[in-house]
Amino acid sequence: MSWTLPNILTVLRLLAAPGLAVMFLYFNRPWADWFALLLFVSAAVTDWFDGYLARAWKQETRLGTMLDPIADKAMVVIALMVIVGYSSMSPWLVLPTTVILFREVFVSGLREYLGDVAGTLKVTRLAKWKTTLQMIAIAVLFGQGIFEHFLGLSAAGLEPKLVDDILSGRAGDVHGLRWKMTGMEWTGWIGLALLWLAAALTLITGWDYFRKAMPFLKEAR
Repeated sequence: MSWTLPNILTVLRLLAAPGLAVMFLYFNRPWADWFALLLFVSAAVTDWFDGYLARAWKQETRLGTMLDPIADKAMVVIALMVIVGYSSMSPWLVLPTTVILFREVFVSGLREYLGDVAGTLKVTRLAKWKTTLQMIAIAVLFGQGIFEHFLGLSAAGLEPKLVDDILSGRAGDVHGLRWKMTGMEWTGWIGLALLWLAAALTLITGWDYFRKAMPFLKEAR
């Protein structure tokens, strides 16, 4: 193994993936959301840095080439599982998440089956855009969880009618409920829109990989 800085960053990103779930085991919300968001964004930033440094310093290795896509997939899959698990299980969230998880398993299975010719399924520019959109969407959805739970904390102990009056503008907003509600709504809609767009790119790139693998899947005659 070659423990270059790019490879170390990749390994740290891989280890950070299960850390997202651990945040929700050891911390209460919304602090778990905060820590998960910071961990996820930090790990996502290293995704750009490790590749850039490896190319700039000519330190591209087989270890890094293998671990980099695994780290990306682990981050996305675990983050989506956490978000769905702590959400209301809305179909608007579950459906694109299912598409993304199915594609990742399917393409990984294709690469494993192809073995030595798996290089046929090289990561495309569109696939990189797909991963970038997934990471931005996940970061925004973690942000929604933060707004949601700070809103709940601020509204705790208030009469439901008073909360309704504050949110509708009929009462003074000394607790900041309106801007927290606005933040929760906007991050929710933006996060879902980006996730659906990422799911669409996921289907397109998944089909592209399957099409490229088809010649190697035909039965010999």
